[in-house]
Amino acid sequence: MIEKKTVCQIVDQWLEGKDYFLVEVDISPDSKIVVEIDHKDGVWIEDCVDLSRYIESRLDREEEDYELEVGSAGIGQPFKVLQQYQIYTGKNVEVMTAGGKKLEGVLKEADEQGFTLTCTRKVRPEGAKRPKLVEEDLRFAYNEIKYTKYLISFK
Repeated sequence: MIEKKTVCQIVDQWLEGKDYFLVEVDISPDSKIVVEIDHKDGVWIEDCVDLSRYIESRLDREEEDYELEVGSAGIGQPFKVLQQYQIYTGKNVEVMTAGGKKLEGVLKEADEQGFTLTCTRKVRPEGAKRPKLVEEDLRFAYNEIKYTKYLISFK
């Protein structure tokens, strides 16, 4: 079976000098290899084809047969790597906490330890008749959430 480490090394070689980054490599027991890449401005099909050919030129089908699929991470899919969080900083995202609470807000910042989400909620100050909108920053470690994904808006 082709090893994930081998495919990752091949992809890393192709990525050198490019603004793309590797999101995930998955290899199923029946030797289907799925490679996901991303870029801050989106992924071009021509680059997926180029990467696919590059990988195929470095793997030997005579040694082991495989199926290869190269594509983008997908705009509505959960984030898998830090670079995706950094790309969407300043954008609206949806977060599902480990406790099952769904939150929407603006991704304020992200680093290796976690990220900050700015949420807006209604709060009625004491003595006031109407609630006011108040922004609050919530900090999450990556292990405190089930997923974060870009919130697509058609407004």
